[in-house]
Amino acid sequence: MGLLRDALRVDDRRTEIVDDCCRLLDNQVASKKGLSGMAVKGGYKVLKALKPGAVREAVDGLLDDFIEAMETFHDEWKKKGDGSFGQYLNKEKDRVAESLVCVTDERAKKTRHQNLRKIYDKLRPSAVAHVQAAVPELAELIDKYLQ
Repeated sequence: MGLLRDALRVDDRRTEIVDDCCRLLDNQVASKKGLSGMAVKGGYKVLKALKPGAVREAVDGLLDDFIEAMETFHDEWKKKGDGSFGQYLNKEKDRVAESLVCVTDERAKKTRHQNLRKIYDKLRPSAVAHVQAAVPELAELIDKYLQ
């Protein structure tokens, strides 16, 4: 397993990490404004209605892949040794967002749930921007577990 996974102690704290990630997602969705915000909020609401517990299940199912995607950034940060990992993620938020969205793209390709796939496809064009906006909160969350 990777160093980031070990540093986060995922095996010992998975439930707590998933809970925090779900709260982060809820916060990010709630903060969306305008027409695109309405689309995100609507899609999120439909997702939760179609399959209660889907958000938690998705976060739990994607957690290992997300951590693996973050491993490169963790390695880069360790080599630089400058500031916190969260600060480094904020500096690299464009790359971080692209990396995390690639994980969800791969999962979306494999899903058997066509309704969920349709929602994802509608929201996908703005996904990177939404993830970029979430990086500061994600960085804080990761730093919390690295302490």
